[in-house]
Amino acid sequence: MRGEKIYEYSLDVTGVTDYGITLEAILSGQTPVPPQGVRLDVAFEGRATGRLAGRVHGVDFTRMRADGRIDLDIRAVIETDDGHRIALSADGVATPRASAPVADLLENVALTTAASGYEWVNTRQVWGVGTVDFAAGKIHIEAYMQ
Repeated sequence: MRGEKIYEYSLDVTGVTDYGITLEAILSGQTPVPPQGVRLDVAFEGRATGRLAGRVHGVDFTRMRADGRIDLDIRAVIETDDGHRIALSADGVATPRASAPVADLLENVALTTAASGYEWVNTRQVWGVGTVDFAAGKIHIEAYMQ
């Protein structure tokens, strides 16, 4: 990935809200994703390191499609180590791997804040790449500013 790496984070999934079909039922093969798809709200938290360092917490309003694509709709907060908050909004896709309960993540990220010293995030494009391990409940992202 080109650009300046501005953060990397490792997150724990802290909860999943389902709307009729659980993530466990889908991952175990017990229930296929229906034609209309499945909505899952995935809560997470963890730490970011790098130029933007601090606590990260939020929710991914995920939609799993019957064709295998997973659409991401992420809203989160980065609470920097020096006490500021940066809003994170991202969309993107997760592509499940055939051999493991893991998906590769591609994110289009927008960061927003009025905090002094962090105004630079408002005008920059950020791309995130990483993985989610459904079985372990772990998310890892590296983000690059263009």
